Order: sequence, then structure tokens, then C-alpha cells
Amino acid sequence: MKLDIPAASSSDPVFLDESSDGFVNAPNLRVLIFGLFFAFGGITSLNDIVIPKLKALFTLSYAEAMLVQSAFFAAYFLISLPAAAIIWRTGYLRAAAIGLVTMALGCLLFVPASSLGVFAAFLFALFVLASGITIVQVVANPLISMLGQPATAHSRLTFAQAFNSLGTTVFPFVGSILILRSLGESDPAALTGAALDAFRVQESRTIVLTYLGLAAALLAMA
Repeated sequence: MKLDIPAASSSDPVFLDESSDGFVNAPNLRVLIFGLFFAFGGITSLNDIVIPKLKALFTLSYAEAMLVQSAFFAAYFLISLPAAAIIWRTGYLRAAAIGLVTMALGCLLFVPASSLGVFAAFLFALFVLASGITIVQVVANPLISMLGQPATAHSRLTFAQAFNSLGTTVFPFVGSILILRSLGESDPAALTGAALDAFRVQESRTIVLTYLGLAAALLAMA
């Protein structure tokens, strides 16, 4: 499969030098792929921050709270093969853009989920977000191996995985400040009816604002 990148001259920001070995010399594109690894690693790790927040808001049992992980990682099982089909039909870069837009859509779905104050709506938003992440992951791993000499493909992949690990370190720290700062200030178990619904909407706004920021960044990358 050929990369869906137009030909360029050496003066262009991304200089493509496709050789008979099937690799492309695109330094700036490698930086973008490293950014993808950072983004999907970090966003995946935010689940560990969202779980205690949703557990408190909806007074969930531990089994119910773990539906967050189930809904998220179900996308890996269900979307991986369709993601490969998308790449086959559209090419790597267009598929990456589709994945990023899908991730952004998942982030934006947190807005109606917050307005509804329904746990299932958050699960659906997480599934859509994870579907986009799955597409991006299926793109990123083979693509980074093609962006340079085949002999150094393993080094590029390892270096890209380092950005993934960096994302899983940075995002939970920042996310805990943004999402969990008000956790424990009120007890939703003591509320009922309209007061409980209003509390859930108000407290879920911290999640919404975080994911709105992520949506903007993802759309910029797309």
C-alpha cells in the first residue's frame, strides 16, 4: 500500500524521498506520528481518572464502574478489522485523519452525556472515542516503520512508544487536577430527585471541559 502523500520538492516542509525499498523520508511527518502516540496513550490513561469520578456521581458498584473500561476496550475488539479496511480504502494519512476526527467526536459526545446525566451516555461517548483511538493505532504502528530506513524501523517504533508512555504519565496528572478536584466535597448518595440530577450535571462539567479541550487539539491534528 502506498502512502497517500503528494510528491514534493526538497524545499517543501515534508520532503518525500520514496525509494525502491518502500520507505518515505518525511521528518516532519514522523513528528506528527510521535504526537499521535502521545495523544492516544494519554487519552487512554484518562480512563483511570474518569472511573472514580463517574463512580461517585452515579453511586456505582465496582462492577458497574468497570463498565467504563469494558466499553472503551470493546472498541479495540470490534473496530480493529474495520480500521484496517478504512486504511486499505483511503490510505494511511486519510485514515489517521478519520481516526482523529472520530476521537474528537467521542470527546464532544461528553457534552450531551453531561446534559442528560445518564451513565450509559458516557459509556457510548467513551466507545466512540476508543473507536477513533483504535483507527489511529492501527495506522500509527506500520506508518512509523515506513517513515525512514527499514533497518532503523525498530528504533523509530521504540522511540514512538516512549511518547506513548510520556502521555500515560502526563495526562493522568493533569486530568486528576482538572477532573477530580471536587471529588469528595459532596455526597451524591445523600441527594435525590432533581437535586441529584442537577448535581450530576454540574459535576460532570469538569469532565466535559477537559474533553472539549482534547477535542480541539485532536481536530487541529486532523
